[in-house]
Amino acid sequence: MKKENKTAVIIGAGPAGLTAAYELLKKTEIKPLVFEATDAIGGISQTVNYKGNRMDIGGHRFFSKNDDVMEWWNNIMPMQGAPAKDEILLGSNSRFLKQGGPDPAVVDRVMLSRNRVSRIFFLRKFFDYPISLKYSTFANMGLWRTVKSGMGYIYSQMSKRKENSLEDFYINRFGRPLYSLFFEGYTQKVWGIHPSKLGADWGSQRVKGLSVFAILKDALCKPFRKNDVTQKSVETSLIEQFIYPKYGPGQLWETVATETVGMGGELHKQHEVKKINVHSGKVVSVDIVDELGQTKNVQCDYLLSTMPLKDLVAALSGVDVPQDVARIASELPYRDFITVGLLLDGMKIKNKTKIKTYAQRVPDTWIYIQERDVKVGRLQIFNNWSPYMVQDYENKIFVGLEYFCNEGDDMWSMSDSDFIAMAIDELVKIDVIEKESVTDAVRVKIKKAYPAYHGSYYELDKVRDFLNGIENLYCMGRNGQHRYNNMDHSMMTAMVTVDNISRGNNDKSNIWNVNTETQYHESK
Repeated sequence: MKKENKTAVIIGAGPAGLTAAYELLKKTEIKPLVFEATDAIGGISQTVNYKGNRMDIGGHRFFSKNDDVMEWWNNIMPMQGAPAKDEILLGSNSRFLKQGGPDPAVVDRVMLSRNRVSRIFFLRKFFDYPISLKYSTFANMGLWRTVKSGMGYIYSQMSKRKENSLEDFYINRFGRPLYSLFFEGYTQKVWGIHPSKLGADWGSQRVKGLSVFAILKDALCKPFRKNDVTQKSVETSLIEQFIYPKYGPGQLWETVATETVGMGGELHKQHEVKKINVHSGKVVSVDIVDELGQTKNVQCDYLLSTMPLKDLVAALSGVDVPQDVARIASELPYRDFITVGLLLDGMKIKNKTKIKTYAQRVPDTWIYIQERDVKVGRLQIFNNWSPYMVQDYENKIFVGLEYFCNEGDDMWSMSDSDFIAMAIDELVKIDVIEKESVTDAVRVKIKKAYPAYHGSYYELDKVRDFLNGIENLYCMGRNGQHRYNNMDHSMMTAMVTVDNISRGNNDKSNIWNVNTETQYHESK
């Protein structure tokens, strides 16, 4: 295919935007011009480097049941096959973390194989996540809660509810007592709204195959399962192995950005698209404000957008936007995100699992904090994602406290110092750390991290149909489609978009259909 002298403006340097730019250069003659509003690469999949200690915003396990995505990742950053995964992740680390730094035999641009360990902290005790049917689960719950939960589950299987909400979705799969214990309060903490007010769509997209039956099936099949990173036969919420870039997810996207520029693409950070100019049903140019505050007009043959639909519709010029479409887009709900990174000398909680860890540290990549007397939602332990995420791995623990909020609310508006002090006090309150163990701290805020499934979301089809009518405009990625996609699904929307462009296919339904009928998702 020849597309001489044609350009594609790509809004956003996250997984979808960078995948599209890379694919355009590989498969077409179209030059990608990527404009990123911030100074970061990777969107929510970025890695924040704070004094040599790295933070993964939200936690990103690299796995996919799509072979094209797995191959794509491997082409960018091959898997490191030689070292034993347990030794890299949690073991003696003598081969990989010596006093002089990382073993020089281990190259930087690699994916490490990881074992997933993730638990729930509730009632000041640890529960497996997803909830298992082990003796420890019932012992921690106590006899009365266990009996009540069992009876509730049996009743839920005898009398199915119509799934009008996320609450209905969970009760149908776990029964009301288990739902009340492990899903209701945490879901409200994450979304700021009761599960009865959230759509069941979120459950079908993120934890479609998770249920008591799925947990039982997984426990029975586990002894016979092959060691397979993709784990195609496993419900995604139950996966036990994944791959991970040595220096966090941002490393992969920074590598993709470098290769994209090296192949002839352009990447401009701190360039925000303010206006999208449409003429005769096509985007002809965009107006962009650069880091100096100057506005410039950039012409294009295609516009590939990952910007939030709320902002995309508001930026359109030269086309009559129906009043209904403008209203729906302007009212689309989002959930914003704050991470507090704490550098610690140690933690009060210790490893009481059978997993071998360095210095008996807890083995979890992240811990779901379901205690109702604190606001923190999850606790990441970056040492356990990759030992290279922490500058002084042997003597320090770097953790991330995750908070879910709305831009402009009390949490969002707090000063960094006040918010960090609150975060430290919360971990002290639930006996996870001692205040004296904190040696440094940082706060990071991310806008529109999670598109939410309530309000005008249920009229989104009108916005989609209108945007599809603009011939050379393509919506990709999580915010670009207002869909809680995983990273691989966001990439797939970009791959399908480029394929459509290369074949001259103007039907965009296959782009929007990514992640609607799929059989797996990860709850984050």
